[in-house]
Amino acid sequence: MARRRREEEHENHERWLVSYADFMTLLFAFFVVMYAVSRVDNKRVVQAAESIRWAMHFSGTGGTGALPLFDGPPSEGGGPALEAGTSMRQEHRGIELLRKRIERRVRPFVMERRPVPVVSVLVEGRRLTVRLAATEFFDPGQAALRPQALALLDAIAEELVPLGRPLRVEGHTDETPVGGGGRWISNWELSAARAATVVGYLEQAHAARPAALSAVGLGSAHPLSGDATPEAHERNRRVELVLELEPKDELLGAAAQEE
Repeated sequence: MARRRREEEHENHERWLVSYADFMTLLFAFFVVMYAVSRVDNKRVVQAAESIRWAMHFSGTGGTGALPLFDGPPSEGGGPALEAGTSMRQEHRGIELLRKRIERRVRPFVMERRPVPVVSVLVEGRRLTVRLAATEFFDPGQAALRPQALALLDAIAEELVPLGRPLRVEGHTDETPVGGGGRWISNWELSAARAATVVGYLEQAHAARPAALSAVGLGSAHPLSGDATPEAHERNRRVELVLELEPKDELLGAAAQEE
């Protein structure tokens, strides 16, 4: 029997079109994603971040491992999460405006740049801290304010005292022991005396309420830098005016209106 010849299969020369089509589809998807990423709505990102921040700090009726429960229907206008986020943004704007206001006040007195800033204004949550370099306000080993530093302290007090909030003044030193034979036998005493001097000046020169003032001497227990360099020692020698703000404070709403 004659062997039947198998007809040769026809070769497809256009199979590359499938791979090419897949590549073009992936390339199109890639550029669509890139375009979408490049057009971020910053306002919506801020709103989402504030909502997440509110949710992480919300004290609901749930517990660990349980979903927080909300009593009652959501309020109109976006619910409690949106209202809390709006309130937090207003508080943040208010305290930031206060910080900028203090910086504008002190700028004419500290035009010269120094390795250690004469005045630093720090914000952490609702806490505002005005950090003063002790080297510029006190002579070495002394607790009396230098006369040339009073105008700068006046500018700061004119912003803080009218707020009527409790104001804590903290004195800090470096770890260098105080010189023997002086008035102070330890850094604890020196730091407390400097804090008390600032508190007394705020009360006498700016009529600050005594009940709203407190002086704390912390010695060298809370250094900003652990280095042994002269610059680190100078940074650690400081006096800090700490102001704690509350959500109900009119300052936060009033300052936000200045924007």
